[in-house]
Amino acid sequence: MIRYGDEVASIARPLRDPGDLAVLLDRAAGARVVMIGEATHGTHEFYHWRAELTKRLIAEHGFAFVAVEGDWPDCERVNAAVRGGRDGPREALTGYERWPTWMWANEETADFTTWLRAWNEVRAPDDAVGFHGLDVYSLWDSMREILAWLTEHEPALLPAAVDAYRCLEPFGENPHAYAWAGSCEDGIVAMLAAVRGRDFGVWQNAEVVAGAENYYRTMVRGGPEAWNIRERHMDRTLDRLLTRYGPSSRAVVWAHNTHVGDGRATEQSGFGEVTIGELARDRFGAGNVVLAGFGTYRGSVVAGPSWGAPMEAMGVPEARPGSLEEVLHRSAPAEALFVFPETGPRPDLLTEVLPHRAIGVVFNPRRERWVNYVPTVLGERYDAFLWIDETRALRPLHTLRVDVHEPETYPSGV
Repeated sequence: MIRYGDEVASIARPLRDPGDLAVLLDRAAGARVVMIGEATHGTHEFYHWRAELTKRLIAEHGFAFVAVEGDWPDCERVNAAVRGGRDGPREALTGYERWPTWMWANEETADFTTWLRAWNEVRAPDDAVGFHGLDVYSLWDSMREILAWLTEHEPALLPAAVDAYRCLEPFGENPHAYAWAGSCEDGIVAMLAAVRGRDFGVWQNAEVVAGAENYYRTMVRGGPEAWNIRERHMDRTLDRLLTRYGPSSRAVVWAHNTHVGDGRATEQSGFGEVTIGELARDRFGAGNVVLAGFGTYRGSVVAGPSWGAPMEAMGVPEARPGSLEEVLHRSAPAEALFVFPETGPRPDLLTEVLPHRAIGVVFNPRRERWVNYVPTVLGERYDAFLWIDETRALRPLHTLRVDVHEPETYPSGV
C-alpha cells in the first residue's frame, strides 16, 4: 500500500469547506448530468457534501432539478414543498413511510430542501428547481395516484386504470405475494398506453407501475435482469425529466455508488448488471456526464440489521486490509477531494483493481469484511471521489418501525 502514497498525495486536495469544491465545479461546468454517489445510505458527511456540491451546481451553473434514488409519489410531495406548497419540506419528508424511511426522511435532506425552497421563492415558477424520485418500488402508491388524478381530470380513461387496480388488489399490496403468483402485465400495459403523453405526473406514475410490476415478477427468477429493470427505469425517468425541463436543462442525481458508478469498472459488469452511471455515459456521452463517488474508512452509519428491522446507528469498522479505503486512510488527508485527469497518463491508484466499500440499508458489521466490498478500477468507475476518513451516522426525522412487505425483493440493500 505504501507505493500508492506519493500518487495519492499528488492528486488529493483537502476538503475543508464548500470553496474547496471549485475544481470539481470546473469539471462539471459543461456537463448535462452530474451524478453524486454515497458509500452508504446512512452517513451524515455523504449527504452534507452532496448537498453542498448540489447547491453550487444550482447557484453557479443553473442545474434545473435534483433526481434521487427515491419513490416518485413521495418525492413529488417534496417537489411541491420546494416550489412553495402549503406543506414545508420537513413535513413532506416526514411523510415518507416505506422502509427504509431514513434514506430521505433525515435532517440532512430537510436542510437541503429547505434551502431549495428558499432558493425557489425568489425565482419565477418556470425557473424553480425541482426534486424528483427515480426509483421503481411504489407500485401501489403510484396506482392510487393514477386513480385519483383520472377521477378528477380524465374520467373517460378510468376503466383501464380500474381494471389494472382490480388485478393487483387481491395481493394486498404485498410485492412478495405478487412476485410469486401475479401477472397483471396486460392490464398495466393497457393503462400505460391510455395515459402516455398526458399529464406528466400521471404518465410517470404509470411508468412506475409498469416497471415495478415487471421488476417484482422478475426478481424471483434471480440473475441480473431485475437489477437491470430498475436501472433502466431510473435511466429512462431521468431522460424524461430532462426532456420535460427543456433541451438545455441539466440534472443532479443522488444515488448509491453502486448505481452512480460505471458498472463496467467493477465486477457488476461481469455479472451482467448495468448502472445508471454507465447508461448516462452511453446516452449523453461520457464528456457530458460527471460521476462522483464517496468513501470512508470508519465511523458510524444508520442501517437495519435485516430487511424491515428498526433503524439503528451502527459502528462502521475499519476498512479491510488491501482496500481502497485503507490506501486512502494511510495516504490521504482526513477529508479530501480527488478529480481525476481526463487525458494523459494516470497513476496506478486509478487503473488497478482495489476492493471498494459499499454499505446498503441492511448492514451487519461483523460480516462487513466479506460482503461489503466491490472490486473497482477507481479512475474508470468515477470522474471524481470525495473521501471522509471518519464519518458519523445521519440524523433521521423519525424512528417509527414501518410495516414492510418486501423481504426478498431488494436483496442488495442499495
